[in-house]
Amino acid sequence: MTPQSPWSLGWRTLWRDLRAGELRLLIVAVTLAVAALTAVGFFADRLKGGLARDARQLLGGDAVIVSDVPTPAAFVQKARELGLDSVTTLVFPSMGRAPDGLGGASRLVGLKAVPAGYPLRGNLQVAGEPGVTGEKTRAVPGRGEAWVDAPLLEALALKVGDPLLLGDAQLRIARVITVEPDRGSGGFLNFAPRVMIHVDDLAVTKLIQPASRVGYRFAVAGRDREVARFADWAALEVKRPEVRGVRLESLEGGRPEMRQTLDRAEKFLNLVALLAALLSAVAVALAARGFAARHLDDCAMLRVLGQSQRTIAMSYAYEFAVIGVAASLLGVAVGFAVHFVFVALLGGLVETTLPAPGIWPVLFGLGMGLTLLFAFGLPPVLQLAQVPPLRVIRRDVGNLKPASLAVLAVGVAGFAALLLAASSDLKLGGIAVGGFGVAVLVFAGLSWVAVKLLRRVVNEATAPRWLVLATRQISARPAYTVVQTSALAVGLLALVLLVLLRTDLIASWRQATPPDAPNRFVINVMPEQSKPFVETLQKAGVKRLDWFPMFRGRLVAVNGKAVTPDDYVEDRAKRLVDREFNLSFAADLPTHNQVTAGAWKAEEAGAISVEEGIATTLGLKMGDVLRFDVGGMQSEAKITSLRKVDWSSMRANFFVMYPVSMLKDVPVTFMGSFKAPEQKGFDNELVRTFPNITNVDMTATITQVQGVLDKVIRAVEFLFGFTLAAGVVVLFAAVTATREERAREFAIMRAVGARGSLLRQVQRAELVGVGLLAGFLASMVASVVGWGLAKYAFDFAWTASPVVPLAGALAGAALALAAGWWGLREVLSRPVVETLRKAAE
Repeated sequence: MTPQSPWSLGWRTLWRDLRAGELRLLIVAVTLAVAALTAVGFFADRLKGGLARDARQLLGGDAVIVSDVPTPAAFVQKARELGLDSVTTLVFPSMGRAPDGLGGASRLVGLKAVPAGYPLRGNLQVAGEPGVTGEKTRAVPGRGEAWVDAPLLEALALKVGDPLLLGDAQLRIARVITVEPDRGSGGFLNFAPRVMIHVDDLAVTKLIQPASRVGYRFAVAGRDREVARFADWAALEVKRPEVRGVRLESLEGGRPEMRQTLDRAEKFLNLVALLAALLSAVAVALAARGFAARHLDDCAMLRVLGQSQRTIAMSYAYEFAVIGVAASLLGVAVGFAVHFVFVALLGGLVETTLPAPGIWPVLFGLGMGLTLLFAFGLPPVLQLAQVPPLRVIRRDVGNLKPASLAVLAVGVAGFAALLLAASSDLKLGGIAVGGFGVAVLVFAGLSWVAVKLLRRVVNEATAPRWLVLATRQISARPAYTVVQTSALAVGLLALVLLVLLRTDLIASWRQATPPDAPNRFVINVMPEQSKPFVETLQKAGVKRLDWFPMFRGRLVAVNGKAVTPDDYVEDRAKRLVDREFNLSFAADLPTHNQVTAGAWKAEEAGAISVEEGIATTLGLKMGDVLRFDVGGMQSEAKITSLRKVDWSSMRANFFVMYPVSMLKDVPVTFMGSFKAPEQKGFDNELVRTFPNITNVDMTATITQVQGVLDKVIRAVEFLFGFTLAAGVVVLFAAVTATREERAREFAIMRAVGARGSLLRQVQRAELVGVGLLAGFLASMVASVVGWGLAKYAFDFAWTASPVVPLAGALAGAALALAAGWWGLREVLSRPVVETLRKAAE
């Protein structure tokens, strides 16, 4: 026979293997992995592009200088030199009131004074009455007008056209604000209803006094080049020691709640995609080894006919390259189609149309597919080139050997690097990839021990015949059993982990804003009002109330050394030291706080507990002595504990707390959080009874957060289908990896008189045993990996149920039995003569 070129031989074998279905599992596994990763990749790419594009609208300009004093002249002058457009808006809290003739109700509002030309980017959206979508506008409130949020109308029992009292001014409510692009964040101020007026009306209100706390926003817009120059200059300028209380605002600073939600959504989606890719790697490895085992005899014949090892190796490399590219392109196409489902499920996270995706997800998908196939699929197949011609007459030579450690290490390292890149988070990727890597070693080791113990446990003299034969089958090929059990365990590990994530992690996420989460914050309750205020809430049906004394203090010294903003580099640390803290005291640790260091001791004098996040920011540690200036009085205390606080819990929290029931000579007010009863007019009645309090309605914010969570969970559940499919492929590949060996063994047993019913019992017993062991091991490891993800990646509490290992073992047995029935159903029905003749060829 004339030797063929590698390309010609590779094309012929590719076409033959495709028709015979030999490459089906490989194609499915690669397609699933690429589809899962690129679906998330396409969506993340478009989402990031949309956020980058919309950042200017969310900020109201291309760059914004935020300060608590009038914008320094240097910034205004620099913007003018660069030819940038600019507007300055003022934002501060105030009380809005209805006239006495219309009820006289009052409410905390976020007052915003704007000039003509606001906003520089994006559009306001206003309506003529509440409940209407409204229309975009480039106008601003006219002189004597006020535009307001709809909740303010309900709170004050007013309607469009009625007068609103602000300080000494009476303004007419002209429009209802439905969209304010640069609403941003600002503590209580962000949650209070907005009132927008023309900047020229501000003087009439006489609300700004020497001690007023006003936020100034200086927004600029122009060509990208000039804006970049301004932003670079401003970033350096705000770091100068003499520039105080000024910062350059970015998207992350302007919309942290949206950024956090998007980050968590992306983490969940990336985790599910990673699990699908890891499972696909196992499926490819198993399918490739089975493919190579079925082609040993073919390659031996090619060697007899004169084909060189180089030609055979290159032909299979060519075949796998073609399959890898085709399967990867198919996966990219599927992923592109699937990402539109994510866009629909997660609609609303970005309010504008997303831009088209870039080329990066396509290139990444192709690279991942080819890496997957060449790292895990090609090593066993390349051994076909080394099959000796002697195998044609001696079937006991030229069998597959374990892959070279060097080749396997390079492939695994490349695959792991791509997965870490895909995770976009080193902790998430490290725990997922590292956890699976360690899990494979654990599974292999424990499976080997289990196989060795099996023969000793089963007493062949008293055990049923089917159990004895099943035990012999498993013990006769320990390497195959270890590989099969480990592969099944890896597949089940991903499935069990996702089920646990679906129940425990997502449930923990929801606990951040449960149905009974507080939706009202009250502040400025005087000490003499505390008891009657609490009694009023109890009579109204409020069941859970977070109630704390509150006073303000400025950090002035640490360990006897005076501190100033100049002592810190980080902007947040500078701001914290430059303002007063909200402080509190309580003998008992708040139930929604967790001590992470030290101990909370009730009534411990001279002690304080600090939130761990602010301790890190300010470089504080256990044992440090802090001095606060509280209204001119100096208070010193030692840090005896650090607390973990969930700031998204919508409950009352403090940076610093004294673990005592009373602090003498400290002027306090009280603050609390609670879920308001479902009764109309509750807020108005509360403010009428206690006119000095500030009552903040959080309902809209909580509803928005819960709505986003629902969308993210639906997207995660949808992508779960990819991982489930990959897990099924792994189970099928693991069970069918030894199909031909099983067929020969069962044929020999049938030839010596074994009945089909006995062999079916043997097969079922073997599958159930392997499935039980794999499911138990997978569940135990899933609990550990889940704990690591919960603690270090998602920052949630983890409480795995003790019944998980039992449930996992039973699920593993059921799935292994189902996969075995489907993949091995024809083994027992195959004619004995045909099987033995094929084995002898």
